[in-house]
Amino acid sequence: MIKKQDQIIGDSPAFLDMMDQISRAAPLDRPMLVIGERGTGKELIAWRLHYLSNRWNKAFQKMNCAALAETLLESELFGYEPGAFTGARNRRAGRFEAADEGSLFLDEIGTMSMAAQEKLLRVIEYGEFERVGGTDTITVDVRVIGATNIDLPAAADAGEFRHDLLDRLAFDVITVPPLRERREDIMLLAEHFGMAMARELEWLVFPGFSKQATETMMDHHWPGNIRELKNVVERAIYRAWDGEQPVCDITFDPFESPFRPPAKTNRRLPATAAPAPTASPPDPATPCLPDGPFDLREEAASFERKLYEHALAENRFNQRAAAKHVGLTYDQFRHGLKKHDLL
Repeated sequence: MIKKQDQIIGDSPAFLDMMDQISRAAPLDRPMLVIGERGTGKELIAWRLHYLSNRWNKAFQKMNCAALAETLLESELFGYEPGAFTGARNRRAGRFEAADEGSLFLDEIGTMSMAAQEKLLRVIEYGEFERVGGTDTITVDVRVIGATNIDLPAAADAGEFRHDLLDRLAFDVITVPPLRERREDIMLLAEHFGMAMARELEWLVFPGFSKQATETMMDHHWPGNIRELKNVVERAIYRAWDGEQPVCDITFDPFESPFRPPAKTNRRLPATAAPAPTASPPDPATPCLPDGPFDLREEAASFERKLYEHALAENRFNQRAAAKHVGLTYDQFRHGLKKHDLL
């Protein structure tokens, strides 16, 4: 069951367009694909597709295909017969049987083996399969909803995913916009998660966020999307202690500390092995100079854009931190981003 604090929330144009597509697709008894970056809430989309369909009062099963080895994945999906493998003493029904007349959400579907994909295709097309180690044909009526964060058409072209299975799954594709494309929803979600955390901490009221905290969250790139935002908000609130003042301290990286152990990058070579000679690395401060005649203004602008991109990446796309990193004011840095079409 989906928790109240995990409900789908937003009012940005991109979000509302997606919700409209979900509402129109949900009643159709067809397979669906949900595509989106990590942390965008693909499971919540699948949940909504199920509960807005005619199968809403039947089972909603879910499984992460990347969490199991190939042999375990097939037995988990299709069940197994006694003696199918070591330790299989009794017959066990799989997720497809458990989801009969309902929906089955397959997360990370792009990681499935070719053998499992072939069996999945047969179930989608004919509603039939055999348990692992069995010969009896099992018939089910299941709506499959797949999700992934990879480019499935490109994976199919590379021979890593079956084209025919992709055709069957992609009756329609719901692409979930990342949080950076839903900027109107950032503080709406932050307030939602903040109030839920305040209740958990038994605060009398939730004081909201300070102006500085709001600007910090609005400037962040959110590579981890809604999952990252939820963690950041909950961390900020529990560290605020009393809840009497607006929350102002926002920490994106909980590992950040002056006492953090250094990363180990070099492995010890065997005693008998001599290190291979290596060429001297280029000076990172010196850009590669063009050969022959060149347009000075164009080359300078290109290098300046790379510096802005580097500053953003070094500071986890926090614009205020990046501006400080390169010795500019926030407004000067934002002007540079606009100049180079990085906003």
